[in-house]
Amino acid sequence: MLWAYLPFRALDFGAFDSVFGCFGKFFDSGLSLYVPMATESSNLDSEREHLNAALLADDPTDALWEAVNSGLMSAVLPEVCELDLEQHETIKHKDILWHSIKVTSQCRPDLVLRMACLLHDVGKPKTRRFSKDAVTFRHHEAVGAKITRKRLQASGYDKQFVETVTELVRLSGRFKGYSEDWTDAAVRRYAREAGPVLGYLNDLVRADCTTKHQDKFDALQDAVTHLEERIAELNRQDQLAAIKPPLTGVEVMEILGLEPGPQVGMATKYLKDLHTERPDETKEFYTAKLKEWFEASAS
Repeated sequence: MLWAYLPFRALDFGAFDSVFGCFGKFFDSGLSLYVPMATESSNLDSEREHLNAALLADDPTDALWEAVNSGLMSAVLPEVCELDLEQHETIKHKDILWHSIKVTSQCRPDLVLRMACLLHDVGKPKTRRFSKDAVTFRHHEAVGAKITRKRLQASGYDKQFVETVTELVRLSGRFKGYSEDWTDAAVRRYAREAGPVLGYLNDLVRADCTTKHQDKFDALQDAVTHLEERIAELNRQDQLAAIKPPLTGVEVMEILGLEPGPQVGMATKYLKDLHTERPDETKEFYTAKLKEWFEASAS
């Protein structure tokens, strides 16, 4: 079944509603209409490209709502439409479909990032549970990752795109609970698990904040910046730790006449720092500098 755009304003609303019934409520005057044409065969590639174009608009908000209301979203990513959940009578939660589109509109126009933002909560409908006075979506990221992989594959996206978006959906909740109290090990674990999608993940986290309170929004942005700075500093430290000193510990002991002990460690650290600043010097240069450092430290 081929989906085709028809100009809504060219149709008489009464005639349209008599044919399509309740679907008429989705459309406002002036919007382009995306309706099924039973006489044509399906063209998923075209539908996918239409959705990609919507995602890459400077501000994709209106285009994404039109995709939902017209049926385009149902043709390519039907699980996104399922985010429009009926609310519980007394236990309320945020409008997940509105939130997902808002998050998508708050990130830069990159197809991988925008798609991950659109799908980051796609596991919530299947994991929603109500207790006496609360609603939960436990493990929705893991469930959403499985849904994401299956749907993007079925919709014809390439393998690398599917895997990257799926991984971002899986990791989308990892930042929750971050504070300055996180240990260096916890920060390294976050960065290591994200691996090559770390930049994308942090961009998604920044976008995943739709609060109306500016102070809360600013606090989240500051927290992500702080985490990024800690990751950069830890990387710097790890790179320094991996640098081999230009002289071995045995050579240091022979040159300075030392026995194994703390002084050897201090001398080795001095050489590593010197090597970082001046990496292209000769062994003789480092030996001379080591002697100067040792004499100065002993006086």
